[in-house]
Amino acid sequence: MVGMGAVATTLIAGVEAVRKGLAKPIGSLTQMGTIRLGKRTDNRTPLVKDFVPLASLDDIVFTGWEIFPEDMYEAAKHARVLDNDHLKTIKPFLEEIKPMPAVFDQHYVKRLNGTHIKKGKSKCDLAQQLIADIQNFKSKVERVVMIWTGSTEIFLEPSAVHQSLAAFEKGLVDNDPSIAPSQIYAYAALKEGIPFANGAPNLTVDLPSMIELSKLTGAPICGKDFKTGQTFIKTVLAPAFKSRMLGVAGWYSTNILGNRDGEVLDDPESFKTKEESKLGVLDFILQPELYPELYKDIYHKVRINYYPPRGDNKEGWDNIDIFGWLGYPMQIKVDFLCRDSILAAPLALDLVLFLDLAQRASELKHLGIQEWLSFYFKSPQTAPGLYPEHDLFIQSMKLKNTLRHIQGEALITHLGLEYYD
Repeated sequence: MVGMGAVATTLIAGVEAVRKGLAKPIGSLTQMGTIRLGKRTDNRTPLVKDFVPLASLDDIVFTGWEIFPEDMYEAAKHARVLDNDHLKTIKPFLEEIKPMPAVFDQHYVKRLNGTHIKKGKSKCDLAQQLIADIQNFKSKVERVVMIWTGSTEIFLEPSAVHQSLAAFEKGLVDNDPSIAPSQIYAYAALKEGIPFANGAPNLTVDLPSMIELSKLTGAPICGKDFKTGQTFIKTVLAPAFKSRMLGVAGWYSTNILGNRDGEVLDDPESFKTKEESKLGVLDFILQPELYPELYKDIYHKVRINYYPPRGDNKEGWDNIDIFGWLGYPMQIKVDFLCRDSILAAPLALDLVLFLDLAQRASELKHLGIQEWLSFYFKSPQTAPGLYPEHDLFIQSMKLKNTLRHIQGEALITHLGLEYYD
């Protein structure tokens, strides 16, 4: 895990609590979800974890990098997501997990000042240090997956250094400023042939150089930025409006949160990265070019406000101006009082388990991009030139059909005419 703060400690503590029988893995599709096989009348609906060969929770071992030296118990207390009673039951386990020094540069995350960081003469040197860390961990376990659960970096656009693996590796040697720390982590992971998932909106593996390396080493990659609170709701409501041909005049979204993520996003350059991730969703779902009378003039605004008293308990507020028959206006208000890391932790768990599965599935391993995991991301990654699916229900169908496909089961189309022959 890269960045062992609120999301990481909530995931680690939660997995241990589930293993000890102290809690249920609520929110995790891999642990609690089912999958229909065959006809509705066949009554075949196994748990996902019983249908595909996922790693067991009992077999998961955690390590990672963090810019502060606290062990996972201290880090979890500092994050203030889980209450003290919860943490005390698993305190010895959490205390044993201590982070490795991180690759960090304050230029890319201006609101943080790391004290537990690696030193190197070049970005190539730092990448080699990460590779050594990975190799050391690989010697103790059977398989490895890397997931970014760190902060949002400043907004970056692809440049010449990102266009090929050779250019990227030269850029590491030359300390190219377009190479951010998240890209160094992703490079180290993919170079070692291990899958990489990105929980933040950083420009990381959505680059030609990383896609090339992913295919070369058979290390799966996927989208970016966990789809947790406000955007999760957006990808539920927007498909509903479009399916009923209801127009949308405006959608105003604002958030208040007080965790480290909120502090980082208080910097305009980091917010720009997050804003790009959040704003793209509606255009892809509503397709204004196909429905100009309904969606061409939509006014979409996203705001994030750092408010320390709220901590990890984020509030996402949406005002949606819609219109219906004969153009008459209506409004919908949504106030989602959510818990950021409580929503993100099960997504991170599912991604780790599914990426590990993808690497062991011959049909998926060398594809590079795993579009079927779009379900989990604000910014799904697709083949170059292919628009992403943001509709949560299409994404869910894509995910489950992929599982059916690799297990040799018939795909479900929901046509249903065979019941009326």
